[in-house]
Amino acid sequence: MSVFANALQQLKIAAKQAGLSDEILQRLQKPERFFQFSLPLTMDDGSIKVFEAYRVQYSSARGPYKGGLRFHPKTNLDEVKALAFWMAIKCAVVGIPLGGAKGGITVDPKKLSKGELERLSRALARQMVPFIGPQQDIPAPDVNTTPEIMGWIMDEYSRQIGRFEPGVVTGKPLNLGGSQGRVPATAQGGLFVLLELLSKLKLQPKRVTAAVQGMGNVGGIMAQLLHQTGITVVAMSDSSGGVYNPQGLDVSAVEKYKKEYGSLKNCPAGMPITNQKLLELPVTLVIPAALENQITKDNATKIKAKVVLEMANGPTTPEADIKLAKRGVIVVPDVLSNAGGVTVSYFELVQNLQQYYWDEGEVMVKLEKIMKQSFKQVWHRAEQLKIDLRTAAYVVALERISQALEAKGKY
Repeated sequence: MSVFANALQQLKIAAKQAGLSDEILQRLQKPERFFQFSLPLTMDDGSIKVFEAYRVQYSSARGPYKGGLRFHPKTNLDEVKALAFWMAIKCAVVGIPLGGAKGGITVDPKKLSKGELERLSRALARQMVPFIGPQQDIPAPDVNTTPEIMGWIMDEYSRQIGRFEPGVVTGKPLNLGGSQGRVPATAQGGLFVLLELLSKLKLQPKRVTAAVQGMGNVGGIMAQLLHQTGITVVAMSDSSGGVYNPQGLDVSAVEKYKKEYGSLKNCPAGMPITNQKLLELPVTLVIPAALENQITKDNATKIKAKVVLEMANGPTTPEADIKLAKRGVIVVPDVLSNAGGVTVSYFELVQNLQQYYWDEGEVMVKLEKIMKQSFKQVWHRAEQLKIDLRTAAYVVALERISQALEAKGKY
């Protein structure tokens, strides 16, 4: 199944539990609009290459569109539609007044020079000018995009409209209106959710073992936070593979090796392990923090963890969800567990619009309150309806989106 087909299947399952009307279900099965751009880029050697780019604006029921931009060689419209849909659900789950969007360029940024990357980012910004803005659609970082890239996009947008407009994107550098706490926000939000879950399960962090797939901003920081909390991280991986030590890894040493050599290949901190085998380790907790479709019907029965904490978007397919639920594996869904990033992006937008900025302590206090409250609401709904956490999160989100659409009336 395509990634978007997976997303629609999740929607239909939850729609029944939420009592969603057929009219609203039909509206949520398609994005409100999407754009496809061709971006000609003059390479450093003078040649011209044309890259495909997308922006999907899925739902504005609860506010301006919100969602990241990813630069990845496998980025395509189907994937971006799914990610935009999940953003709409995610914002509604944590109760922030934003809709859902996503975008990206089909490109391997590692094969571009810094100059080429900046020109490509600015080319995308110019194409998006009529369709984005702080009251319309606010992009942010995602896979392979950084605060620096957000700064280029903000600057290009500001040049095109003739005024400084920091609120057009979030995840910017601090000196361009970024928010304190934005970089670790996704991982930190996931940790707040995880600690609430462990409390419900009566599990002490020191008795928990974890395997983390992915070492980007989310996975790498998540591993550090787990280690600081007292959880034993036994495995970590990146796109090249991973490293496993059943006694526990020195997370800082693994991070240092990754930074020095660019990958975990031949990392001496433990035994080599593939990304697939990492997910099947005998641990308390598995954290897929890389790309979508990592846990499928083919490997769901091999998952030995008690808990899957989704820090990537869409890492578990609907078929795998069913198999995991039958085996009693708790899956904390991405639309809840990784919503810390968009929550602090919302904080950044608010600060930009008010021109009043908060320190990191204030940001984390506000983030903790929202993430814990959201978990409790989802957990309560799951217990009330006797359903899994993913369906419960969708029910909470769909009820809020439905209420917003109904309040707007018919036209």
